[in-house]
Amino acid sequence: MKVVHTIEELRDQLRGQLRVAFVPTMGNLHPAHLALMKLARQHGDPVVASIFVNRLQFGPNEDFDQYPRTLASDIEKLERERDVYVLFAPNEREMYPEPQNFQVQPPSDLGGILEGEFRPGFFGGVSTVVLKLFSCVQPSVAVFGKKDYQQLMVVRNMCRQFQLPVQILAHETVRDADGLALSSRNVFLQPSERAEAPQLYSTLQSVATGVLAGGSDVASLEGQAAQTLASRGWDVDYVSLRRQRDLLAPSPQEILSGEPLVVLAAAKLGATRLIDNLEVCKK
Repeated sequence: MKVVHTIEELRDQLRGQLRVAFVPTMGNLHPAHLALMKLARQHGDPVVASIFVNRLQFGPNEDFDQYPRTLASDIEKLERERDVYVLFAPNEREMYPEPQNFQVQPPSDLGGILEGEFRPGFFGGVSTVVLKLFSCVQPSVAVFGKKDYQQLMVVRNMCRQFQLPVQILAHETVRDADGLALSSRNVFLQPSERAEAPQLYSTLQSVATGVLAGGSDVASLEGQAAQTLASRGWDVDYVSLRRQRDLLAPSPQEILSGEPLVVLAAAKLGATRLIDNLEVCKK
């Protein structure tokens, strides 16, 4: 595996390559990241991964400075797996040599809801860095995880509207045996919090069960789920049932007719904010 730190080095490594598959990450790699890279290897050659903690997507009171940076161990993991040909690990000066005054702003009906409501500017930061990384890597395929469901939709819509020649592939959420979605932020959970954390996924499952049993009162389904989490000590930002196609709220008629749905949640357990989602489809 080649490890490069500059855009010039990256482009030298990829010159003439037409089937590049790309996995952008912020590092602190875990098995879910490695699963994305295995999927990328099935759809392109060579595989490029990036590790860059992107300041633009962090709010002023968020955990940019505390976000785990584990480059040496990340490199060891990637070398063991042997799925990645080039790791691009730039510093901030390389990615942003001057203030990034040109930025991508997703529309408010997608980028301003759910995560966008509670983390203003988040999806603008994500979209801007992904577009910049795509410009550096020029992949034909890029792989993202479904755990960040709204992010996946934002990136897909950005690629479509800008006519970017990049196929966006989605990998199913990777979970621990107890159901907790793998996330780099899980390392911040205290032992008692880690034992409680799978309740977030269990709550999503209860909403899905209610829908599949014929429930169509969105406010009731969401409210009961949020109340369950709050009663167990969670600080809930949202539990929300949405349409898969655009993340807008479904009508009761759409729910009863089998519209593909997704229930999404974000809540804080202690000092750690977790997100998760679960697709709901009636057969």
